[in-house]
Parts: sequence; C-alpha cells; structure tokens
Amino acid sequence: MTEKYLVSVLMSTFNNQNTIGKAIESIINQTYQNIELLIMDDCSNDETFKIISNYSAKHENIKIFQNNINVGLTRSLNILIDNASGEFIARQDADDISIRERIENQVNCIIMNKLDFCTSRALNIKSGKAFQRLSYYFPRKLIFKYKNPFIHGTLVIKKSVIKNIGGYDERFYYAQDYKLFHDLMKSGYKFKNLKQILYHSNTINNISSNKKDLQSYYAYCVKSNTVPDGRK
Repeated sequence: MTEKYLVSVLMSTFNNQNTIGKAIESIINQTYQNIELLIMDDCSNDETFKIISNYSAKHENIKIFQNNINVGLTRSLNILIDNASGEFIARQDADDISIRERIENQVNCIIMNKLDFCTSRALNIKSGKAFQRLSYYFPRKLIFKYKNPFIHGTLVIKKSVIKNIGGYDERFYYAQDYKLFHDLMKSGYKFKNLKQILYHSNTINNISSNKKDLQSYYAYCVKSNTVPDGRK
C-alpha cells in the first residue's frame, strides 16, 4: 500500500513518565511511516514533558503541546485535532503500545473497504488476555444501550468525519469515547472492528473505583441521551 495519506496520531499525557517512552517508540517504529505524532502534556508534574521534549528534538514529525492547567482528556484531544495535518486521525494512549503493523493495517482497511473509521481488538498487558468490546453476535442497533463496543486507543478515523460530528463532546469529561462512538454510529458512518490484536493496553479495566463511578455516570448519560452535570 502506498503511504500517500498522512496519519496524525494523537496522544494526551499526564504524569506518564514510566510508560510514555515505549508508547512513543511504538508509533515512530510503525511500518507505515507517513505519520505525525502530536503529544499534549496536560500539565504533568513529573518528568513527562522533559521526556517528550527529548523525543521531539530528535524526530521532526513529533509535535508537542502543553496545557497551562490540567484540562482533561476531552479538551486536550480536541486541541490536538485542531492542530492535526493528516487525512486520518489515530488515537494512542500514553501507557499503551501499538504493534508495528497497526496503522498500516487500519488505513488499508479503511481505504480498501471505503470505510469512515476502524478499530481493533487489544491485548490486556497485565492479564495477557485478548480483549474486545464489540461482540460479533450482538445486534448493532442495540449494542450502545449495553456498553461502549469499541476500544478507544485503537481508533483510526478520517479527519473529515471526526470534524463533521464536532470532535469530542466537551460536556463529557469522562466517557468521551463512548459519546464519540455513539455520535458516529448515530450519524451512520461506516466502520470495521478488526479481529486482529493491533494494540497492547495497560488501561483496560485499570481505573480507580472513584473514576469507575464517574465513568458509569457519564456512560449512563450517553445511554439515556442526557447532558451530564459536569462532575469530575
């Protein structure tokens, strides 16, 4: 496959000094090389910004940004989208790893099948087990009433599509991925969830009990089509 399409990989980070190096390496070592990596440091107070600055100094396709105050993932991703130059947007979390063929496989899938976005299965690094949210036996019209069927970090999407739906809904401090995918499905965009494991995740099911409660609340707002009250 030709690499005529620029892919903008978006990574937001907060205090990820122990993992962000491997996350960055997994992107710069992709088999698909027409990539720019945009990293937002969301006001970290550890060595994260120093680490990403060192990578940016060595790789001209790594662009770094820094928030003056911590604004959260949703706002950070929208800022990165506004600064992205690629025809495609890809997500990457700062404590996860993309396998080398990930971007190549997903861009190829979108182009060959005339799709709007593509996700995949992932491997839970801690448990060593494969993970997928989208059941191939569950009716797609009902899936969102049950759960978010996609793994956010595996997303590759046409930039025009994510811009058309207004990016991430900033009313959703948590569950912003659930809201995004809900809006995409509601708008009728075409997708494929690849059965291959293209992503290794440290974040699947690895959040504090307080954040789980907040995630559940915001997820309920998606399911019930209500506006969250802004709790954090």
